[in-house]
Amino acid sequence: MKRSRFVLGVLLVACLAMTIGFPAWAADVIKIGVLGPMKFVQGKGHWNGATLAAEEINARGGLWVGKKKMKIELVKADSNEFLSMTDATNAMELLMTRSKVDFVVGGFRTEAVLAMQDIAMEHKKIFIGVGAATDEICKRVARDYDTYKYWFRGSPFNSTYLGKTSFIHLGTVAAILKMYLNIPKIKVAVVAEKAMWVEGMVKACKVYLPKMGMEVVGIWRPSQVAKDVTAELSAIQRSGAHIVFTVFSSSVGITFARQAGELKIPAAMVGINVEAQKDAFFEATEGMGNYVMTMNTFARGVEYNGLTARFVNTYIKRFGETPTYTADTYAQIIYGLAPTIEEAGTLDADKLVAILENREYMVPSGKVKYMKDAQGRHLHDLTWGPGYLTSLGVQWQDGKLVAVWPNRWKAAKGAPEITYKGIVPYKIAPWIIKEYKK
Repeated sequence: MKRSRFVLGVLLVACLAMTIGFPAWAADVIKIGVLGPMKFVQGKGHWNGATLAAEEINARGGLWVGKKKMKIELVKADSNEFLSMTDATNAMELLMTRSKVDFVVGGFRTEAVLAMQDIAMEHKKIFIGVGAATDEICKRVARDYDTYKYWFRGSPFNSTYLGKTSFIHLGTVAAILKMYLNIPKIKVAVVAEKAMWVEGMVKACKVYLPKMGMEVVGIWRPSQVAKDVTAELSAIQRSGAHIVFTVFSSSVGITFARQAGELKIPAAMVGINVEAQKDAFFEATEGMGNYVMTMNTFARGVEYNGLTARFVNTYIKRFGETPTYTADTYAQIIYGLAPTIEEAGTLDADKLVAILENREYMVPSGKVKYMKDAQGRHLHDLTWGPGYLTSLGVQWQDGKLVAVWPNRWKAAKGAPEITYKGIVPYKIAPWIIKEYKK
């Protein structure tokens, strides 16, 4: 009877310890919340990248935090942010209050990330965004540093630089069409999903494309989850556009590419189409997505630096597909958080912020350096350009996703030409050639 009471007492203490977070059970784990739309490819990338990072760190025994090693524990949170703002904020709230995570990585939809950012800041937790691009998210840091200093952008670089890069891609394709098809002036149809993050890019199109010697023949704004865009495509076909400049982050990218391919509209597609970044795009468009070009972060066989091939090949071997940019959760944990934690010797957020915002470090897609604004205030936003982060221009060619940019890109007059190992020439779709070589 005494032994039974002793065992029962031990079990009660154990249960109590787990309930209140007794140090014996919790002291050696670093909890990282991985937050994203897990039913979509974007959230899948978040989780896969973080999984690789955690496995790699834990395989070597964890991270040194002061004089002890701590392993990584990931907590998956489905934000469902494409469909519900409430689900998104609830997911972040639960990470903070129920799971009691130390850090959060992920987030995708700007409208949701702004709300989730506020929750993380209230709890003074470092939140590294891997998905949302709007400049405003980082401008908050400059305006109210004490509140928002726990936010960092991890990927992609901001909307302003996404726009600049997309315009460089657009200008590259326009020059190719003009040269090979003898088109005197390129006409551009702008098609951008209805979402906050694209607003700046749409405005920029109106201003800068005419300055680049192109004519904007129209702007179309389908729903981000539209299932039918034939009305928009018919209008684009009537407009005589030579290029369709796309700004898509959601499933409309598949719909648009498939239906445009079915109609064989004689216009090159270039811009941003997040769905076209994934290996399943060609099958999802039933082969109609051939020759679509989009900005991307990774492509098979392309190397920014010595870290790229190892990450991409490991990811493909583990998950059977090329990583999308939301898989940069890997880089933000392995090369961002992990070394910062070990250098600080603590999980104290304020001490980590002071180190992280001043570090420069290599990642598989380039080099991370956090910028300041014109007044010298921290933005916790990413530096864009040669030597830092540039992204890629990728194109579907004969069922394969290949990188076609930067191919001898000069970022400025007198600057060296930039390219990366594995870049191949851009291809014009045969039906476009047929249309203009009559």
